[in-house]
Amino acid sequence: MKNVVTFLFFLCAVSWGFAQAGHIMQGVGSVNMSMGGAATGQPLDISGALQWNPAAITVFDQNQIRLDVGLFFSSPELSSRVPAPSGSFIGGTTEDDRGMSPLPALAYKVGSTSRHHFGFSAFGISGFGVTFPESTTNPINMPQEMGGFGRVESNYSLFQVGAAYAYELSEKFSIGVQPTINFASLDLTPNPTAIPNQSGYPSTDGASTAFGFGAQFGVFYDSGTGFKAGAAYKTAQTFGDFEFDNVYLDGTEGQNRFNLDYPSILSFGVGYTRGVFDLALDYRLVNYENTDGFSAVGWTPTASVAGFGWKNMNIISAGVQYSGIDRLPLRLGYTYSSNPIEDELAFYSVPATAIIKNAFQFGLGYEISDRFEIDGVFHFGSSGDATSGPLLNPQFAQDFPPYGAIPGSEVSYDMTTFMFMFGAQYSW
Repeated sequence: MKNVVTFLFFLCAVSWGFAQAGHIMQGVGSVNMSMGGAATGQPLDISGALQWNPAAITVFDQNQIRLDVGLFFSSPELSSRVPAPSGSFIGGTTEDDRGMSPLPALAYKVGSTSRHHFGFSAFGISGFGVTFPESTTNPINMPQEMGGFGRVESNYSLFQVGAAYAYELSEKFSIGVQPTINFASLDLTPNPTAIPNQSGYPSTDGASTAFGFGAQFGVFYDSGTGFKAGAAYKTAQTFGDFEFDNVYLDGTEGQNRFNLDYPSILSFGVGYTRGVFDLALDYRLVNYENTDGFSAVGWTPTASVAGFGWKNMNIISAGVQYSGIDRLPLRLGYTYSSNPIEDELAFYSVPATAIIKNAFQFGLGYEISDRFEIDGVFHFGSSGDATSGPLLNPQFAQDFPPYGAIPGSEVSYDMTTFMFMFGAQYSW
């Protein structure tokens, strides 16, 4: 069984703990998150506009600064089973014990009395982290001497800074552009992107960092009669390689590189405002199939992992705001995300905690004064059915092509997520 379990390593490689849709955030800030992330055609706050459509910042004429902080909790479960010589199975389930993760967001919009508008943002837009403790019943988490990996841990974060410029071509139509700079950090135990030695796959000796660059372009239309529409394209955020220093189980050391970019995102949105109601609906296409780190799939000739092999992802975000209570807007949001992981490739991404199929949000704000507002949101998400597939072993690839699926084996993962986020906005 040791050979079987040894190559289960990639289950622990990526576990998205902060993000919700694939490995991207479904929304940014309390207001945008409470609207399910919809803002491309209905910007209700500067954070949502700066994240999804830079052209939409023309809606806000005053100086505004906004700060949001979220507390994210998840309850992932990792299960695996392998055939036993007796004809039965050895299997079990391990629960994550990581606890809470923070989510920061800072946005600033420069006041304008002309057709030129400027905004700046600093968002945590992606991240993952998992800690699965050692287990004597779940094969993947069995102690090293029993052929498992013991404690499994991973940490990833992506921080993005953007500077947006928008121009009002007319009273109804605006265009915008936003260059972005990104900083990412990644730490893996074990590290499946490295070449294994006789003792197995190594762990990274501390986190590796990488810088990335990209841009976003948008258009925004406001009919002046309540109907609004927008479209935006965020280019792939192209990163340099992560350069890992690795430590193997036998104490030897080595290095390897791995490239993990952020996918391009195409967004369309519509909005409608009538009386005390604001409605918003967005559709996004996340282009994982052409993104380094996600497009490649399978084993390299040296038994390391080439990539995740994710499909493109479809996201639908919808939200409604009710402003009929004096100074107390109420918001409801829903987000649907398709699963980019095919069953036969589930091994390369399980546990993929960011694959939340259905997410529900309730938020509210309180206008303390004409200049100062506070907001909050509660989020609940569910992955729906568990993501599952066979265990894959590069040593079996010739006998069970194309990826070496082990007959009778299975790995699976599902989760729920909870989040509380609070924000404050000041205008002048």
